[in-house]
Amino acid sequence: MTNYIIRRVMIIPILMAGISMLIFAMLSLLTPYERAALYVTDIPKRQGAIEGIIEKYGLDDPIYVQYWRWMVGQKDEDTGEVTGGVLRGDLGWSKVGKSTVAEVIARRLPATAELAIWSAIPLIGLAVWMGIKAAVNHDKFVDQILRLAAIAGWSIPTFVFGLLLLLKFYSDLDLFPPGRLSIGMNEFIQSDAFIQYTKLHTLDALLNLRFDVFKDAIRHLVLPVVTLSVVSWAFLLRVTRSSMLDTLRQDYITTARAKGLPESKVISRHAVPNALIPVITVGGLTLIGLFNGVVITETIFNIKGIGSFLAQAAVALDVVSVLGLTLFSSMILIVGNLVVDVLYSIVDPRIRLD
Repeated sequence: MTNYIIRRVMIIPILMAGISMLIFAMLSLLTPYERAALYVTDIPKRQGAIEGIIEKYGLDDPIYVQYWRWMVGQKDEDTGEVTGGVLRGDLGWSKVGKSTVAEVIARRLPATAELAIWSAIPLIGLAVWMGIKAAVNHDKFVDQILRLAAIAGWSIPTFVFGLLLLLKFYSDLDLFPPGRLSIGMNEFIQSDAFIQYTKLHTLDALLNLRFDVFKDAIRHLVLPVVTLSVVSWAFLLRVTRSSMLDTLRQDYITTARAKGLPESKVISRHAVPNALIPVITVGGLTLIGLFNGVVITETIFNIKGIGSFLAQAAVALDVVSVLGLTLFSSMILIVGNLVVDVLYSIVDPRIRLD
């Protein structure tokens, strides 16, 4: 297992290097004047300021020279200080966020992470359980109901479902408001009386033993979690059901039943572990997508996470922010795929020998 993980980890720098080259190639399509935005923190106040930045940072140098400088940083000839550089965590200046892209990601990631974690609970737990239930009861009433629910859930656009939930449960019933916290609770967590350990409101509320904050945070999470879970849950249910049906038709399942094993043991010990491999793939990629930020859901429910910021940056043509978030999302995708590979090896030990 250790050697398997080490081999996968060793691939990460190669993948990140390739992705960074691709992203920089996209950046190089811009003119030197547009690329100067990487180093501008305010509107230039004097004539020739942009030209000075282009000359100072060599934005008209050969592409390979610019790439190296973009990765490792720029050395100031006067002070000798090295500034910038992706490897130093400098992804450029965000005009929309009015700070560095790295600071914007650090500020917005907790909201996306909290939404993703809470969405994963019903998404994976219910979808896998219902998919197995539907396959075991193939063509029976339970199977028909779950298939109908999955098709309906997968067919409804996310923004339509989210807006309908807002209209009913917030506008009409005033039960589950958008955002992350109410105004009063948001002011309280910013005070000295509340310690923000992780900036995940639900977890910090429990660590501070403030169950009123926890309750308020959960109220705000209900609608976005339901919106994300229903669409992704429907697809994962169908994948689980299909994989389980294929597994139940295998010869070793027939042999296990012929030996007189109880049906519950045939399902739990023989069918489910082998049916989970494609489910891990789809579930893992779905969770990676959640952590990368769900643009529509965060925008509809006014959650200031990675997804909503990406939408704002794209609308404002903030190229630096979009490329910085793309690089960050690529890193999450690579690490997430590593976790999926490890889960593969746990579910199916034969994969470790590949």
